[in-house]
Amino acid sequence: MKRMVVTEQSVREALARGERQIIVAPDGIVTPLALEFAGDRGIAIVRRDPASAGVPPPAVPATDVPAGVIVAIGSDHGGFALKKALVEVLSSLGVQTLDVGTTTEEPCDYPDFAYAVAHAVIQGRARFGLMIDGAGIGSCMVVNKVPGIRGACCAHEFTARNAREHNDANVLTLGSRVVGLEVAKGIVRTFLEVQFAGGRHQSRVDKIMDVERRFLRR
Repeated sequence: MKRMVVTEQSVREALARGERQIIVAPDGIVTPLALEFAGDRGIAIVRRDPASAGVPPPAVPATDVPAGVIVAIGSDHGGFALKKALVEVLSSLGVQTLDVGTTTEEPCDYPDFAYAVAHAVIQGRARFGLMIDGAGIGSCMVVNKVPGIRGACCAHEFTARNAREHNDANVLTLGSRVVGLEVAKGIVRTFLEVQFAGGRHQSRVDKIMDVERRFLRR
């Protein structure tokens, strides 16, 4: 009998189907790249004995995004298509969105919408912000000019996890020319699911905010 082989492509296909685990027979082969890719994206690779084939796998929660979360979302013209797609993704996760624009693919300036996202978070109208432009960098610069915002430009799930767990980031920026829809889905979901770890990270976040306060006093 042919042995099952799990590759990076296998993990990508499972991710596209919305699966959070891959069942592999004990003698199956999992490539190192597949293991790394699955770990980065929170997909469990589970080996199960054939004798337990009739036993259903443990239930995996559809989402760990806290209930009632509101996300302010914005984009420039370059990020408009990805923004529209992510609004639907967020809705499927039970997340309410506050769309601050843009509303067309007509050329516009990303600072206007990045500021609107950050402002909605500071006003308390949204718990998190999500801003999308071509590279994600310019918007990240803008949101971090707003006192109280800790913005993170992320290109994969590892940085999204770190941004929330270690830095208590409250605004995520994405580059539509950097990440595709499937990768963006994983980044956004990770950003919303992961909680700030506190502890030793709290003192470091406090120091970040202290730097901001030094300049606000001038």
